[in-house]
Amino acid sequence: MPSLPASNVDDFINQPIRAQFEAFIDQHRRALNDCLDGLTEEEARRSLVSSRTTLLGLVKHATFVEKVWFDEAVTCRSRAEIGIPATPDESFILEESDTVAGIQLAHREACEASRLATSSLGLDDLLEGNRRGPLPLRWVYLHVLRELAQHCGHADILREQITRPK
Repeated sequence: MPSLPASNVDDFINQPIRAQFEAFIDQHRRALNDCLDGLTEEEARRSLVSSRTTLLGLVKHATFVEKVWFDEAVTCRSRAEIGIPATPDESFILEESDTVAGIQLAHREACEASRLATSSLGLDDLLEGNRRGPLPLRWVYLHVLRELAQHCGHADILREQITRPK
């Protein structure tokens, strides 16, 4: 599976708004996926806060986010049909079998599926399968960008705590 496309968002300044949305979303997808690079399995699983948030859990949760917003919302399939947890909190739970390589691959595959699912849609097209009711793709892009940006910030702080010299 190829990695997420590399791009500099500055290259999209004069592009249509959709290309700008997608460039920023992809930049944050890539940053979150990359937060696991070079870490041991123990470091990626290390719990440094009272919640279930770990670096590995953040990327696993981001995979859930992709499937909620670009599978459930687009296809109207249930979370059970998709094979994802019922709640966001559950998406942070790590299984024994979860590894850095496996979670990164699952995330890249989910991102690619998201791009494919939205490729024929317009920004004003309504996604019917969200629990809030029909939402335009434009709103979903903004929501996902906000969520990814927040989680990238969380990942930056956790990674700094894990990798700082002692």
